[in-house]
Amino acid sequence: MPDASRAPSPSRAPLRAPSTGALQLSDEDAKLVTLARAARARTGAIEGAAVRDGDGRTYAASSVTLPSLTLTALQLAVATAAAAGTGRLEAAAVVTEASTLDGAGHAAVRDLAAEAPIHLAAPDGSLLGTVVS
Repeated sequence: MPDASRAPSPSRAPLRAPSTGALQLSDEDAKLVTLARAARARTGAIEGAAVRDGDGRTYAASSVTLPSLTLTALQLAVATAAAAGTGRLEAAAVVTEASTLDGAGHAAVRDLAAEAPIHLAAPDGSLLGTVVS
């Protein structure tokens, strides 16, 4: 089980905050937030994440902190997608108590998608913002 006392990487990516009532997630992106929330809740982790690949398949994960390995939830979700043979991501979502996206997770998504949106949501599922580049 992940150690919830250790936070993900301190390097952070800038968010585009949603305008009041202006930014609505598509049904498919809202599903990513739901999957990320479930992954986080299932393990009691600091964060949960989910990604959707170019074929519409989804991969969800939670953050992992072991003595020999630390991964953000987004890094693990991307790694799982890559291990399944995914070559491209369409979108990602992270559910966390942090107010910004960690740099390591952002970089992992950008390895498979130059401009896929990465949605950041609070534990209650409310959208905090989206990283688009």
